[in-house]
Amino acid sequence: MSTETRTSAFDIRLIIAVLTGVYGIVLTVLGLFVTSADEIDKSAGVNINLWTGLALIVVTLLFVVWVRLRPLRIPVHHDEEDTSAPH
Repeated sequence: MSTETRTSAFDIRLIIAVLTGVYGIVLTVLGLFVTSADEIDKSAGVNINLWTGLALIVVTLLFVVWVRLRPLRIPVHHDEEDTSAPH
C-alpha cells in the first residue's frame, strides 16, 4: 500500500525561484534608482538593469505558480506487516 505526500521544502524549483527573485529585485532597484544616463546610452538607450530585473521577477512568479500547481509528491510506502492492531 502506498500513498503520496506533498513536500516542497527541498524542491529545486523553489531554490531557483528564490535566486532569480533576489537577482530580479536587485536589478530592478538598480535600474530604477542607480542607473545613470551614461549607462543607458552605453546600452543603446535601454535600461538593461530595469528590464532584466523585471523579466527575472516574472520568471520567479512563473516558478512559484508552477510549484503551487504541480507540487512535488513523494511516494510513502507502508508495510502491512508493521501494523500493531490485531486482526
